[in-house]
Amino acid sequence: MRTRDSLILLAFSPLVVLAAPNVTLDNSTVTGVENGTLHKFLGIPYAESPVEDLRFRLPVNITSYNQSFDATNYGFTCIAQNSTPSSDFVKAVGNLASFFFGDDNTPKTPQSEDCLTLNVIRPSNTTDIGSLPVVVYVYGGGFEYGSSISYDKMGTTIVGRSLELGKPVIYVSTNYRLNAFGFIASQEVLTNGVANIGLQDQRSALQWVKTFIGAFGGNSSRVTLWGESAGAIATSLQMLAYDGNTGDLFQSAFMQSGAPIPVGNMTEGQVYYDKLVQDAGCGGANDTLACLRSAPLGNLTSAIGYSPGIWSYQSLVLAWTPHADGAFLTDNPQRLVENDKVAKIPMVSGNCDDEGTLFALSSLNVTSDDEFQDYVKTIWLPNATDDQLAPLFDAYPDDREDGSPFNTSIANAITSQFKRIAAFEGDSVFQAPRRYFLQQRVGKQPIWSYLSKRLKYLPVLGSFHSSDQYLDLLNDYVIYFTNNLDPNTGSGTEWPQYTSDAPQMYTFHAIETDSSDNSLTTDDYRTEGISILTNLSLAYPI
Repeated sequence: MRTRDSLILLAFSPLVVLAAPNVTLDNSTVTGVENGTLHKFLGIPYAESPVEDLRFRLPVNITSYNQSFDATNYGFTCIAQNSTPSSDFVKAVGNLASFFFGDDNTPKTPQSEDCLTLNVIRPSNTTDIGSLPVVVYVYGGGFEYGSSISYDKMGTTIVGRSLELGKPVIYVSTNYRLNAFGFIASQEVLTNGVANIGLQDQRSALQWVKTFIGAFGGNSSRVTLWGESAGAIATSLQMLAYDGNTGDLFQSAFMQSGAPIPVGNMTEGQVYYDKLVQDAGCGGANDTLACLRSAPLGNLTSAIGYSPGIWSYQSLVLAWTPHADGAFLTDNPQRLVENDKVAKIPMVSGNCDDEGTLFALSSLNVTSDDEFQDYVKTIWLPNATDDQLAPLFDAYPDDREDGSPFNTSIANAITSQFKRIAAFEGDSVFQAPRRYFLQQRVGKQPIWSYLSKRLKYLPVLGSFHSSDQYLDLLNDYVIYFTNNLDPNTGSGTEWPQYTSDAPQMYTFHAIETDSSDNSLTTDDYRTEGISILTNLSLAYPI
């Protein structure tokens, strides 16, 4: 017979394995893993495996579970696009990455089409069913690559930090299909009603959260959608989906370096679709989309790799990207914003100061004023007239002091046009869409904005795209926003809402000291250039 003392000794014996956390979903038991003060439930399928005839189709939601399963490991990574960058770019990025960031130790799982899974990280003391607010994270990667396992450390950090702050949250991350698998676009795609597959995957994951997160202790009426880069763009597009109808799947949005981008309709992707069809061996098929569905996976992934990627010469002019389809996105996203087709929910949207530096590394061979203008005309705005482009070239002049990294004089000009291209690309894709989004939404919903100048003196890159996430800069603000629908933490500088009279940005300065040194700045930098870019993007969406 065991005495009380023997039970105490047994409890602390290294031979004792504590029971793994379990959650009941319908008629199944889902077994997770204990991780200190956290529970992790990993690799949970939220939709049917999109293989064979389900390839290039909208996700088929899993609405019930009847068989118990293990959720102790992340699921497969969705297939990434392998693009071949220029040799100059390989050398530049390789040297910068190894010098500043060391080796890539990010955990990985094998790539597969069978990748529609999500993950839940929660405090281990979660007992109240349906009580905790939930943050759902959407990863970036230019709609070409990425996976939820890459953000395991971030998710663990967020939940652990939320406990320290006394503001506990549940963190959900989700995989979604990428490149052509998720964002194939053409008339054939439109006709078959299978557009914006990757965005539909995200929607499916949100529907899973609505249905099942209560079993993990989450409140499905308190969901914040959070993303960075392409993940932030996707988050903003979820706000525009079905003309601003969220379906009560999320109640707030936190966007780091991403806003509604100026994309045209599905036929804008026809040139990439047609090339994919040829490269995959489907050129002679009567039904090319059906042929792509049955093509050997190796043939298809190789064909996708032939299309230009985010690190290729055309950079942020993406081959595979969301497009207006008349249903999920009924129009060019910026036109939807203009026409008030936006979910009226609290939101945070901000940028890093030097968004374009990383991407300008792919065009180091552009070294003269004529070459810069030709680059813009042929790659970015091929339908604009010379008269329309002239003011743009004046606003982004051939002057190294005006370029990005901004406010670093002539430093970091690794070519004569590098800083100019970095300024143009960063404003085109990140700064201009954010400012337009916020200016159109002022007075219609609660809005906060920020600007990060951290790492400003990092050679070449400055306050580069994603540096705020690399530094975990916004974590506390995400936690407070998820709990209170307000990013203020109660300490340091107060972060006011963004208004038309005072479009203020909570600004993180170049060198970190403490939160009290953050300040407010006005969102009025590069007014002329950003206004020109916005008008051109409305006229000529890509």
